[in-house]
Amino acid sequence: MSQKFLLILIGVLFIFSRLYKISEIPPSVYWDEASIGYNAYSIAQTGKDEWGKAFPIHFRAFGEFKLPVYIYATVASVKLFGLNAFSVRLPAVLFSLGIVILVYFLTKRLSGNETVGLFSSLFISVSPWFFIFSRTGYEATAGLMFYLLGIYLFLNRTKNYFIFLSILSFILSAYSYNSFRIIIPLTILLLLGLELKNIKKGMILWMTLSAFVLALSIIPIYRLYKYDAGASRLQTVGAASSSFVKNYLSHFSWDFYFVHGDKNLRSQQANFGQLYLPELVFLLIGLLYILRSKSKYKLLLLILLLLGPVPAAITKESPHALRSISMVPFIAMISAEGIVYFGQLFKNRRNLINFTVVIIFLIFFINYFQSFLNIYPAESAKDWQYEYKRIYTDYGDKFDKYSRILVSDKYAQPYIFTLFYLKYDPDKFRQEVVRNSVDQWGFSTVKEFGKFEFGEFPEMVSFNR
Repeated sequence: MSQKFLLILIGVLFIFSRLYKISEIPPSVYWDEASIGYNAYSIAQTGKDEWGKAFPIHFRAFGEFKLPVYIYATVASVKLFGLNAFSVRLPAVLFSLGIVILVYFLTKRLSGNETVGLFSSLFISVSPWFFIFSRTGYEATAGLMFYLLGIYLFLNRTKNYFIFLSILSFILSAYSYNSFRIIIPLTILLLLGLELKNIKKGMILWMTLSAFVLALSIIPIYRLYKYDAGASRLQTVGAASSSFVKNYLSHFSWDFYFVHGDKNLRSQQANFGQLYLPELVFLLIGLLYILRSKSKYKLLLLILLLLGPVPAAITKESPHALRSISMVPFIAMISAEGIVYFGQLFKNRRNLINFTVVIIFLIFFINYFQSFLNIYPAESAKDWQYEYKRIYTDYGDKFDKYSRILVSDKYAQPYIFTLFYLKYDPDKFRQEVVRNSVDQWGFSTVKEFGKFEFGEFPEMVSFNR
């Protein structure tokens, strides 16, 4: 079979496993998905976010200032499909499909081997680490896609202006997910050091323009952390400097990789590691092969992998699968190098080895997928704030009969679910909303709007005539 056909098969597997029951599993949108969806809806309807700011670069949301790329991508989705779980999660599927394709081309560029590229794409498609993030409304998928695109364009400079496109991709990544604001400067320095001898005179103009645009892109980020409570957000999630090494190393632990994984059920199923156990063999072989090869492009995979945990290591929660998501493609690439190298040691049985590895990984993935469909919805319902969805599916037809509706804040930020599930008019909301005082960390909660009031009530929802 041709390499292109095999890549298409991997893409079909990916699309089916991500779109199947995407609106029902996970069982409800969680607060960030609801916030992304409603702010996209507000932009689509009025050109303003929920706070009334026109086409913002940073969305204030709950006070944590969400980044714009995923939200603006969701605007298009909401325009096409309305405000619902599907429209919020679809961009993640599309960004993640881009990741699967980019992993193939980037691996092929670094290894010079199409088979390594195909195995890399297959591994990330079936990866337990990547699975949930690639079918739910996580902005990190946009960040990772543009991050990989930036690396690929930088290394594949068939045209001088590709270096400018590379920097634009890195900027889009930095405006997609906060982790990439930390690793992108390190990655750019690494790539410049790697390719310094290959920079041609014709690129100088494009590099100068790239540096200028990159500098401009830093200004809104600086303003956010200097003036708009961004620093408070860092203090909220930041860990003590003494914990950095411990947090960093936790992202390479046996328990994280192969036993329990990330304990947050929005990131991973219970009793599943971040990787399948068979991958350990090929990951180790791949690491040994890369170290022995002394190829600077193969070593680049290892260095980029080692950069991945840095954003998570400086925060309080470690190991953290989402904040270290940039590790995933490089683990897949190194494992793929290991498989192909292993197959080359047994040339007469190489095809049999490759076929056997594919079957083993598909079996593990099928087991993971059926658990996701049959067990995960019930075990993770609380983590996805399913009780708020039930309020609007079970009692929504009663709202018109009452003048006051009290909603508990037991699971936090209940107002955003009211806006999301009722598709509440954004202009009307901005006129009616009464907010509680902003806390010391800059976070905001809503006290009431319209007939809805939110607070510490004994019942999830109660009604007054």
